[in-house]
Amino acid sequence: MNQAAEAYWNEYWKNEMKPESVSAWQFGDDPDMLAKLLTDGIKTATCSGHIFYGLENEALPTTEDYNIILNGEDKPVAFTKTTEVTIVPMNEVSEEFAAAEGEGDRTYQYWWDVHEAFFRNELTVIGREFSEDMLLVCERFEVIHVKSE
Repeated sequence: MNQAAEAYWNEYWKNEMKPESVSAWQFGDDPDMLAKLLTDGIKTATCSGHIFYGLENEALPTTEDYNIILNGEDKPVAFTKTTEVTIVPMNEVSEEFAAAEGEGDRTYQYWWDVHEAFFRNELTVIGREFSEDMLLVCERFEVIHVKSE
């Protein structure tokens, strides 16, 4: 967690017990646009490739997790609490979940095209191949606080 995210987190919880499970990160290929969708109340879900958790020795998310969402300049814009985590093959992700990610025209086809391109690229970088049934870690969250400018 960078200094700006830590200061934001500490300021919010200054008179209360802070939750222990918190991380700070950016969304996907366009962190500014995706963070804006979140702060506008449109984005209520996200997903990531299950394979990357193992390769990066990172724990899977849980419903105990808080997430400080960073913009493209690594500045905090909001924080969320994870409310649901499921592991699903990509080709079994529901249309409703795809729409909850809030991107583009919020259709399943848009979601599929964007995510297929993203995962193909990320997997190529590590010498792996994309598969339509690759496992995704699908998270739903609620926005707890949006940072004022």
